[in-house]
Amino acid sequence: MKVLVAGASGATGRHLVEQLLIQKHKVKAIVRTPEKLPESWRNNVNLQIVSANLTELSIGELSEHIRGCQAIVSCLGHNLSWKGVYGHPRKLVTDATRNLCKAIKRNEPKQAVRFILMNTTGNLNRDLHEPISFAQKCVIGILRLILPPHADNEKAADYLRTEIGQNNPFIKWIAVRPDGLTNENEVTPYEIHPSPTRSAIFNAGKISRINVAHFMASLIDSDDLWLRWQGQMPVIYNKSS
Repeated sequence: MKVLVAGASGATGRHLVEQLLIQKHKVKAIVRTPEKLPESWRNNVNLQIVSANLTELSIGELSEHIRGCQAIVSCLGHNLSWKGVYGHPRKLVTDATRNLCKAIKRNEPKQAVRFILMNTTGNLNRDLHEPISFAQKCVIGILRLILPPHADNEKAADYLRTEIGQNNPFIKWIAVRPDGLTNENEVTPYEIHPSPTRSAIFNAGKISRINVAHFMASLIDSDDLWLRWQGQMPVIYNKSS
């Protein structure tokens, strides 16, 4: 399968590219700073690196980049710096999701493209009843007001739920919600749930970035796994020992 990865130079995006290459997929990575990528990537015949700022590409340009791709994964996120959190673009994830979906629809693929959005457990799936405490509602409300990346993640997932929906002929989607992200070098056992099993604010779990990448790559690689989670927002945790 040919897969386009947005945010391939990020901490999770790099792991995803590696996992996809292990599975023998052909990968196209759109990155702003290709010089920061591992040297081994440059000589891999199954990896095409596109040097571009995704948010500055027109829908026409994007449609050409994604033509022939059967899957697209967005690992985009805001840098944890003052400029990354409060600077522009404030709607990085939402705008990228919307533009990629518009580009897919412009191509009118004969088979629906699999779109995976990396999201967060701090965002509720409003298609389900996911009860949270009053205190957590208050904290999330504050985060929505003072942290633009949180609102951005919410709006990106809502775009898939409400604008793309469950019956789009060109796009089938999954929004993966990891809990507290950690850095590990090897894939370890993990578990997937339809909704959070613990409070993302007051009792957050852990999940390694490489495990998140492994799950997203597995969604692309396995038809059965994809159909299990299509149109949903699965939550992923490291498996307790």
